[in-house]
Amino acid sequence: MINKTHANIGLTMIVKQRIIANEIDKMELVGNVKDKTCIIIDDMIDTAGTLCKAADMLKTNGATKVYAFATHGVFSGKAYDNIEKSCLEKVIVTNSIPGKKTSDKIVQLSVGILIAEAIRRIQNNESLSELFKN
Repeated sequence: MINKTHANIGLTMIVKQRIIANEIDKMELVGNVKDKTCIIIDDMIDTAGTLCKAADMLKTNGATKVYAFATHGVFSGKAYDNIEKSCLEKVIVTNSIPGKKTSDKIVQLSVGILIAEAIRRIQNNESLSELFKN
């Protein structure tokens, strides 16, 4: 949990437009990232092309550090190379898709305990919503 009394937290968005899958037509930054640590949040990382371009855009606009958090790390094609060569400090994903290769920049967090607890609650007719209250 972030102590908001000691943090200057803001929201910035990168708006992307695609003509076809895996090909960005245009990206725009909405907001100010100068002298900020930025966290990119996404549902999944496939080739990491868009992610790395977004990180570059944030750095070009003055971000001091850029991190990425995503639920699923597909990491296809040149994803590992793209991430290694990028300005990203760390990329954090769950192990919902097992990693094939390692990188010092990629951290995988286990969802095993969460899934096991969800199964236990379903079997015992207990609330799943309680898992996400804290």
